[in-house]
Amino acid sequence: MRPYQFQTADKIAAGCHTLERLNEYLNVLPPVRTALVLSQPSIVKAGYAESVVRQLEQSGIACQLNADVRPEPTDQAIIAIFEKYKDEGYDMVVGIGGGSVLDAAKILSVLATNAMTIEEMLGIDKIAAAGVPLILIPTTSGTGSEVTPNAIVTLPEQELKIGIVSRYLLPQLVIIDPLLTLGLPKPITAATGMDAFTHAFESFISNKANPFSDMFALESMRLISQSIETAYHHGDQADAREAMMLGSMYGGMALTCAGTAAVHAMAYPIGGKFNIPHGVANSMLLPHVLAFNLDAIAHRMNLVASAMGITDSHRCSSGEAADRVLERITKWTSELDIPQDLRSFGVTDLDVPDLAIAASKVTRLMDNNPKQLTVDDIESIYRQLIS
Repeated sequence: MRPYQFQTADKIAAGCHTLERLNEYLNVLPPVRTALVLSQPSIVKAGYAESVVRQLEQSGIACQLNADVRPEPTDQAIIAIFEKYKDEGYDMVVGIGGGSVLDAAKILSVLATNAMTIEEMLGIDKIAAAGVPLILIPTTSGTGSEVTPNAIVTLPEQELKIGIVSRYLLPQLVIIDPLLTLGLPKPITAATGMDAFTHAFESFISNKANPFSDMFALESMRLISQSIETAYHHGDQADAREAMMLGSMYGGMALTCAGTAAVHAMAYPIGGKFNIPHGVANSMLLPHVLAFNLDAIAHRMNLVASAMGITDSHRCSSGEAADRVLERITKWTSELDIPQDLRSFGVTDLDVPDLAIAASKVTRLMDNNPKQLTVDDIESIYRQLIS
């Protein structure tokens, strides 16, 4: 067995009303004077960003609030924020919002201390030095970015989304407050929830799966499976929202240990070229990539099916368990109204060959897949989503 390792945020505070106690957790940080608080308009409107600013200012930390982070941020958009604040300086970054906000906060943290471009940071362990202290507060249950060393950035010129992976992107403090997700619209609940499940599932079947990732992945799939439908149909139920947030976080921990695979590799090109939200792209692709992989992963599906609550792992054959897992995930895509036609995003048959080539080059993730995909295999999967 190859060696394996795990590293995540320095401190995680979780539970209802945790945001209101932010000041109590600041003792894990070095002394700071100024904070750049990143958010998005809906979070400002809900008053959550104001709560962060108020508490930090009560602790003597001057704050600058920027709520202009857009979904799937580009490298240029992140640099524009950095240029706006770099002269005044900031010695801490706080991100409160969805995965796009958290990823942007991570990158802005290391931009403050590294004389590097974002393009120079792309890939694994390219960042030279630690960033300024970082606090991440997720308001969706999807990316798990708050506990991963990863950040995804869109490069419009290359029509791609590309990852930055570095231990320096891990935050010093994470706040997990399920009450922040009570107002999530149904489409975001569905896409982010399925994204989180995909993180856990792909980590579990990854070629780099190990005891750490298996533990987090199975618990993530258990929590999400028992709560995603309730969170979607009855979004005001705090218990379901808490289960989804923990499931999302555990999914992030799982992918930190083992990495995702072909679903994510194929999601990046269609997201980068056609602006398909990351969670939606993963949700669309998961059933089809799973069906392709099924014969190679059937031996692991008893545990998955048991975690999902759809079989007793001791009374079901591997083949039957695999079929039930695929059936349940396919059912979710219908019940949660996940889009199933790439044409609705502007993708045509003529785009498929280039998309397939681009996906095949995401070797960091494709190499994790338990079954090798040729370019023709990738094309075939994309075409299943063009009706």
